[in-house]
Amino acid sequence: MRRLLAVAAAALAAVALWWRKHPSACPYSQRFWVQAPHPFITRARLLEALQPRAGENVLEVGPGTGYYALTVAPLVGRLHLLDIQQEMLDHTLRRAAATGVDNLEPRRADARSLPYADASFDAAYLVTVLGEIPDPDAALRELRRVLRPGGRLVVGELLGDPHMVGERTLRRRAAAAGLQFERRVGPRFGYFGVLRRTDTSPVDR
Repeated sequence: MRRLLAVAAAALAAVALWWRKHPSACPYSQRFWVQAPHPFITRARLLEALQPRAGENVLEVGPGTGYYALTVAPLVGRLHLLDIQQEMLDHTLRRAAATGVDNLEPRRADARSLPYADASFDAAYLVTVLGEIPDPDAALRELRRVLRPGGRLVVGELLGDPHMVGERTLRRRAAAAGLQFERRVGPRFGYFGVLRRTDTSPVDR
Protein backbone atom coordinates (compact mmCIF):
# COMPACT_ATOMS: atom_id res chain seq x y z
CA MET A 1 0.00 0.00 0.00
CA ARG A 2 2.80 2.40 0.88
CA ARG A 3 4.55 1.62 -2.38
CA LEU A 4 1.32 2.28 -4.29
CA LEU A 5 0.87 5.64 -2.53
CA ALA A 6 4.48 6.55 -3.22
CA VAL A 7 4.08 5.73 -6.90
CA ALA A 8 0.88 7.75 -7.10
CA ALA A 9 2.52 10.73 -5.37
CA ALA A 10 5.49 10.54 -7.74
CA ALA A 11 3.16 10.43 -10.72
CA LEU A 12 1.23 13.47 -9.50
CA ALA A 13 4.49 15.35 -8.92
CA ALA A 14 5.66 14.48 -12.42
CA VAL A 15 2.40 15.69 -13.94
CA ALA A 16 2.57 18.93 -11.93
CA LEU A 17 6.17 19.52 -13.02
CA TRP A 18 5.31 18.89 -16.66
CA TRP A 19 2.31 21.22 -16.42
CA ARG A 20 4.44 23.95 -14.84
CA LYS A 21 6.97 23.72 -17.65
CA HIS A 22 4.23 23.72 -20.30
CA PRO A 23 1.83 26.51 -19.28
CA SER A 24 -1.66 26.41 -20.73
CA ALA A 25 -5.17 27.47 -19.81
CA CYS A 26 -7.40 25.13 -17.85
CA PRO A 27 -9.51 23.42 -20.55
CA TYR A 28 -13.26 23.88 -20.46
CA SER A 29 -13.70 20.13 -19.97
CA GLN A 30 -11.96 20.53 -16.58
CA ARG A 31 -13.87 23.62 -15.52
CA PHE A 32 -14.69 22.05 -12.14
CA TRP A 33 -11.25 23.30 -11.01
CA VAL A 34 -12.28 26.94 -11.55
CA GLN A 35 -15.80 26.44 -10.21
CA ALA A 36 -14.68 25.04 -6.85
CA PRO A 37 -14.41 27.37 -3.81
CA HIS A 38 -11.20 29.40 -3.85
CA PRO A 39 -9.60 29.35 -0.38
CA PHE A 40 -7.63 32.45 0.63
CA ILE A 41 -8.14 34.11 -2.77
CA THR A 42 -11.76 34.76 -1.95
CA ARG A 43 -14.17 37.13 -3.68
CA ALA A 44 -14.11 39.39 -0.62
CA ARG A 45 -10.32 39.62 -0.73
CA LEU A 46 -10.40 40.38 -4.44
CA LEU A 47 -12.77 43.28 -3.79
CA GLU A 48 -10.49 44.50 -1.01
CA ALA A 49 -7.54 44.46 -3.40
CA LEU A 50 -9.31 45.76 -6.51
CA GLN A 51 -11.53 48.37 -4.84
CA PRO A 52 -13.96 48.55 -7.79
CA ARG A 53 -15.92 51.77 -8.22
CA ALA A 54 -19.17 52.65 -9.92
CA GLY A 55 -18.73 53.72 -13.54
CA GLU A 56 -15.27 52.21 -13.98
CA ASN A 57 -14.15 50.32 -17.07
CA VAL A 58 -12.56 47.10 -15.83
CA LEU A 59 -10.92 44.10 -17.52
CA GLU A 60 -10.75 40.52 -16.29
CA VAL A 61 -8.32 38.20 -18.08
CA GLY A 62 -9.23 34.53 -17.85
CA PRO A 63 -12.65 34.70 -16.18
CA GLY A 64 -13.22 30.96 -16.38
CA THR A 65 -16.88 30.34 -15.62
CA GLY A 66 -17.44 33.69 -13.90
CA TYR A 67 -16.40 32.90 -10.32
CA TYR A 68 -15.23 36.49 -9.74
CA ALA A 69 -16.85 38.28 -12.69
CA LEU A 70 -20.41 38.01 -11.40
CA THR A 71 -19.35 39.62 -8.12
CA VAL A 72 -17.31 42.44 -9.67
CA ALA A 73 -19.64 43.35 -12.55
CA PRO A 74 -22.48 44.91 -10.48
CA LEU A 75 -19.97 47.24 -8.81
CA VAL A 76 -18.49 48.80 -11.98
CA GLY A 77 -19.66 50.47 -15.15
CA ARG A 78 -18.48 47.86 -17.63
CA LEU A 79 -16.59 44.60 -17.09
CA HIS A 80 -14.70 43.33 -20.11
CA LEU A 81 -13.92 39.62 -20.15
CA LEU A 82 -11.03 38.23 -22.16
CA ASP A 83 -10.41 34.53 -22.53
CA ILE A 84 -8.68 32.32 -25.06
CA GLN A 85 -11.56 29.82 -24.84
CA GLN A 86 -14.94 30.79 -26.24
CA GLU A 87 -16.59 28.07 -24.13
CA MET A 88 -15.55 29.83 -20.93
CA LEU A 89 -16.93 33.15 -22.15
CA ASP A 90 -20.20 31.55 -23.22
CA HIS A 91 -20.56 29.81 -19.85
CA THR A 92 -20.02 33.07 -17.97
CA LEU A 93 -22.51 34.92 -20.16
CA ARG A 94 -25.15 32.27 -19.53
CA ARG A 95 -24.64 32.59 -15.79
CA ALA A 96 -24.77 36.37 -16.06
CA ALA A 97 -28.03 36.28 -17.99
CA ALA A 98 -29.54 33.97 -15.38
CA THR A 99 -28.68 36.41 -12.58
CA GLY A 100 -29.53 39.66 -14.37
CA VAL A 101 -25.95 40.87 -14.88
CA ASP A 102 -25.92 42.74 -18.19
CA ASN A 103 -22.75 44.86 -18.26
CA LEU A 104 -20.28 42.22 -19.49
CA GLU A 105 -18.29 42.66 -22.70
CA PRO A 106 -16.68 39.37 -23.80
CA ARG A 107 -13.73 39.05 -26.18
CA ARG A 108 -11.90 35.93 -27.30
CA ALA A 109 -8.20 36.72 -27.62
CA ASP A 110 -4.70 36.02 -26.32
CA ALA A 111 -3.47 37.94 -23.27
CA ARG A 112 -0.09 38.40 -24.93
CA SER A 113 -1.69 40.71 -27.49
CA LEU A 114 -4.69 42.46 -25.99
CA PRO A 115 -7.22 43.76 -28.54
CA TYR A 116 -7.77 47.06 -26.74
CA ALA A 117 -6.52 50.59 -27.25
CA ASP A 118 -3.89 52.11 -24.98
CA ALA A 119 -5.15 53.42 -21.63
CA SER A 120 -8.60 51.80 -21.99
CA PHE A 121 -9.16 50.61 -18.43
CA ASP A 122 -9.31 52.00 -14.91
CA ALA A 123 -8.41 48.58 -13.49
CA ALA A 124 -7.74 44.99 -14.49
CA TYR A 125 -7.38 41.68 -12.70
CA LEU A 126 -6.52 38.05 -13.33
CA VAL A 127 -6.65 35.23 -10.81
CA THR A 128 -4.50 32.07 -11.09
CA VAL A 129 -4.04 32.95 -14.76
CA LEU A 130 -0.68 34.72 -15.14
CA GLY A 131 1.36 31.52 -14.84
CA GLU A 132 -0.82 29.79 -17.45
CA ILE A 133 0.23 32.31 -20.11
CA PRO A 134 3.22 31.08 -22.14
CA ASP A 135 4.85 34.55 -21.92
CA PRO A 136 3.67 36.19 -18.67
CA ASP A 137 6.05 39.13 -19.13
CA ALA A 138 4.42 40.00 -22.44
CA ALA A 139 1.01 39.77 -20.78
CA LEU A 140 2.06 42.15 -18.01
CA ARG A 141 3.41 44.64 -20.55
CA GLU A 142 0.13 44.46 -22.42
CA LEU A 143 -1.88 44.92 -19.24
CA ARG A 144 0.17 47.96 -18.34
CA ARG A 145 -0.39 49.37 -21.84
CA VAL A 146 -4.18 49.13 -21.62
CA LEU A 147 -4.34 50.61 -18.12
CA ARG A 148 -4.82 54.32 -17.72
CA PRO A 149 -2.07 56.22 -15.86
CA GLY A 150 -2.68 55.49 -12.20
CA GLY A 151 -4.71 52.40 -13.11
CA ARG A 152 -4.41 49.30 -10.97
CA LEU A 153 -3.82 45.65 -11.74
CA VAL A 154 -4.62 42.86 -9.31
CA VAL A 155 -2.93 39.46 -9.69
CA GLY A 156 -4.26 36.54 -7.63
CA GLU A 157 -2.13 33.44 -6.90
CA LEU A 158 -2.66 30.30 -4.82
CA LEU A 159 -0.26 27.65 -3.55
CA GLY A 160 -1.10 24.28 -5.05
CA ASP A 161 -1.66 25.71 -8.50
CA PRO A 162 1.11 24.23 -10.69
CA HIS A 163 1.43 27.63 -12.38
CA MET A 164 1.57 29.71 -9.21
CA VAL A 165 3.59 32.92 -9.49
CA GLY A 166 5.17 33.72 -6.13
CA GLU A 167 5.25 37.23 -4.72
CA ARG A 168 8.97 37.79 -5.33
CA THR A 169 8.65 36.67 -8.94
CA LEU A 170 5.60 38.87 -9.42
CA ARG A 171 7.44 41.87 -7.99
CA ARG A 172 10.34 41.30 -10.39
CA ARG A 173 8.14 40.83 -13.42
CA ALA A 174 5.95 43.79 -12.50
CA ALA A 175 8.96 46.11 -12.27
CA ALA A 176 10.24 44.91 -15.65
CA ALA A 177 6.82 45.66 -17.18
CA GLY A 178 6.67 49.18 -15.75
CA LEU A 179 4.25 48.40 -12.92
CA GLN A 180 4.73 49.23 -9.25
CA PHE A 181 3.94 46.54 -6.67
CA GLU A 182 2.00 48.38 -3.97
CA ARG A 183 0.78 45.77 -1.51
CA ARG A 184 -0.26 42.20 -0.89
CA VAL A 185 -3.72 41.18 0.32
CA GLY A 186 -3.76 37.78 2.03
CA PRO A 187 -0.95 35.39 3.01
CA ARG A 188 1.90 34.56 0.64
CA PHE A 189 0.45 31.12 -0.09
CA GLY A 190 -2.83 32.60 -1.28
CA TYR A 191 -2.63 36.28 -2.12
CA PHE A 192 -3.66 39.17 -4.32
CA GLY A 193 -0.84 41.43 -5.46
CA VAL A 194 -1.89 45.02 -6.14
CA LEU A 195 0.12 46.67 -8.93
CA ARG A 196 -0.21 50.14 -10.37
CA ARG A 197 0.73 51.98 -13.54
CA THR A 198 2.43 55.03 -12.10
CA ASP A 199 3.75 56.86 -15.19
CA THR A 200 2.71 57.68 -18.73
CA SER A 201 5.76 56.54 -20.67
CA PRO A 202 5.17 53.80 -23.26
CA VAL A 203 6.46 50.27 -22.84
CA ASP A 204 7.90 48.44 -25.83
CA ARG A 205 5.61 45.66 -27.03
